[in-house]
Amino acid sequence: MEQVILVDEQDSPCGVMEKMQAHEEARLHRAFSVFIFDYEGKMLLQQRALTKYHSGGLWTNACCSHPRPDEATHAAASRRLREELGFETSIQKIFDFTYKAEFDNGLTEHEFDHVFVGLYHDAMQLNPDEVADTAYLSMHEIATALANTPEQYTAWFHIAFPKVANWYQANFQAYLTQQLS
Repeated sequence: MEQVILVDEQDSPCGVMEKMQAHEEARLHRAFSVFIFDYEGKMLLQQRALTKYHSGGLWTNACCSHPRPDEATHAAASRRLREELGFETSIQKIFDFTYKAEFDNGLTEHEFDHVFVGLYHDAMQLNPDEVADTAYLSMHEIATALANTPEQYTAWFHIAFPKVANWYQANFQAYLTQQLS
C-alpha cells in the first residue's frame, strides 16, 4: 500500500495516508515534479501510460510523483527518474507551488509540489507501466501546443510550465554553464 505525506500550506508534515484515499479526499500532500532539459534547452516531455489512475495518455513533464514517508523529496525525485525513465542525472530544486485539480474519475490532486530541474540527453529505458512515449520540445513548441491543444496536457503541467518558463528565461544559460563546467 503506497502512502503519501500529508502536509499543511507551509509543507510541514501532519501525517501519512494511503495514496488513493488522499486523492479521494482531496487532502494536501507532498509531491514533486522533475523537468529535464537537453543541452540545447529543449524540455523532455513524457506521455503518461494509458493505464495510469488519472491523466492517462496526457503529456507532462519528465516525471512526477510523491515521496514516501521518511524519504527526502530530492531522493524521491531521483528515484522516480530511474523508475519511470531509466536514467540518473543531477537535479536541483528551483521552486515549489501548491495546486488543486479535480479529475473526471472523482480523484483530486491537491499537492504541495517541489519542482526540480536537470540536464540529460541520452538513452532511456522507459517503464511501460508509467510512460507511453517521450519527446524533447523547445519552450516555444510547448507553449504553442499548450495554447492549441490544452486537453493533451496534464492539469499540473499547465500550472507549472509558465513558472518553469520564467525560471528558464532568467536562469537556464547560467545553469547550463554551471552543470557543464
